[in-house]
Amino acid sequence: MNVFPPSVSLEFARHKTAPPLKTSDATEPATLSSSDSLEVTKFVAALVCSHTTAPLPVREKLAIEPDKAGEFYARLRAIPGIEETVVLNTCNRVEIYVVATGTAEQTLCDNILQGLAGFRSLATGVVAAHCRWLTSDAVIRHLFHVTAGVDSQMVGETEILGQAREAYADALVRKSSGATLNRIFQKSFQAAAWAHTHTLIGRGQVSIGNVAVELATRIFGKLGSCRVLVLGTGEVGRKTAQAFASRGAPSPSVASRTFENARHLAESISGNAIPLELALSSFNKFDIIIGSATASSPLITAASVHDTIQARAGEALFLIDLGLPRNFSPDAGTIPGVYLYNLDDLSTIANENLRTRQASVELAKKSLDEKASRLMKRLSQSTGDGQAIASCVNTP
Repeated sequence: MNVFPPSVSLEFARHKTAPPLKTSDATEPATLSSSDSLEVTKFVAALVCSHTTAPLPVREKLAIEPDKAGEFYARLRAIPGIEETVVLNTCNRVEIYVVATGTAEQTLCDNILQGLAGFRSLATGVVAAHCRWLTSDAVIRHLFHVTAGVDSQMVGETEILGQAREAYADALVRKSSGATLNRIFQKSFQAAAWAHTHTLIGRGQVSIGNVAVELATRIFGKLGSCRVLVLGTGEVGRKTAQAFASRGAPSPSVASRTFENARHLAESISGNAIPLELALSSFNKFDIIIGSATASSPLITAASVHDTIQARAGEALFLIDLGLPRNFSPDAGTIPGVYLYNLDDLSTIANENLRTRQASVELAKKSLDEKASRLMKRLSQSTGDGQAIASCVNTP
C-alpha cells in the first residue's frame, strides 16, 4: 500500500492469532446431578467468526454467497437438535445463532463447525481456530453488542443494525427463526436503538462511507472533479456511494450484474448506471472505484491496474475494497500511484478517535449486558412452550 504525504499519519492494526475454539466461560454452566446427567434441556448457542477472531483472508473464505444462503440453511436444519436458527452473514462476520434441544452442546458445536467447514470446502480445524462458541446469556450479550455496533470494527457504526434486521427478516421468510430467537433478535434491535439514543458511541466519523470520503479528499482535495465508479449495490456500497455524492462527487457511475439494481442506486445519487462488463473494461476512466460486489475472485487484477496506471499518466487511483471476498487483487496496492484500502484498513482509521469515545462505549456495554441478563432471566423462567432455556453443559 502506498503511503500518504507526511501530513497524513495512518497506523494499521496487526492481526492477532485467534484463540482456539472453546465454550464460552463468560457464565457459569448449569449444574446437573448424576441422576439427570443425560437429560438435556433447550438451550441457545452461537458459532461466531468475526474480525475479532479471524483476519480478512480467512473471513472472505468463510463468507456465504447470498445465492447459496438457502442451501446453507438447509444444511443447518439437517443437524439433529436444532429447532431455530438465524445466520448473520456480513462483510465482517459469519455468525450462526441456534436454539437446540435433545443434543449435547459439544456435539452440536462439532456438527455446526463441520457443516460450515464442509459448505465452504475448508478443513474443520481451520474454521475452529477462528471461531468462538457461545451459550446461554453470553449469546444474548454478544448479539446486543453486535447490533449496537460496539463489537464492530468501526465502533459505533449503524450499518450492522440494518444488516442484522435483514438477516432476521430472511430467517423469518425461511421459517427458520422461532419464538425464542424472535424475542432475542427483537430485543437486540431495541437495545441497539437505546444505546445510540442514550450514549455517544456513534459520535464522530464511524461509517465506512465517511472514512472513505475523508481519505479521498486527502488524495484528491475537493471531489468536484473526481470520477467515481461503484461496483455492486449492496448496503455498504450504497451508503458509501451516497457519502461521496453528498460531498460533491459529480454523477457517480454504478455498475452491477443486475442492471436494474444499478439503475435504481444511480437514480438515488443523481448518477449513471452502466453494465458491469463495460465498467470493468473501462475503469481507467475513473479516479475512485468502490468495490462492493459479490464475487468469488477479484473483479480487477493487479495486472489490469498496472496497465491503467500507465495509461493515466501519473494520475492517482483510489481503490476502496468493501467486498468479501475482495473485489480487487491485494497486489494492486503495491503499484505506485495506487491507494488500495480494504475493510480492515478503513476500520483502523475510523477508530483513531475511539479513545475520546471509550467512556461512552463502556457505558453502552454495561447497559447492554444488564439488558441481556434480564432477558435471559425471563427466557430461563419460561419459553413459549414452557421449556426452560439453559446452558447444556454437563458438569461432573
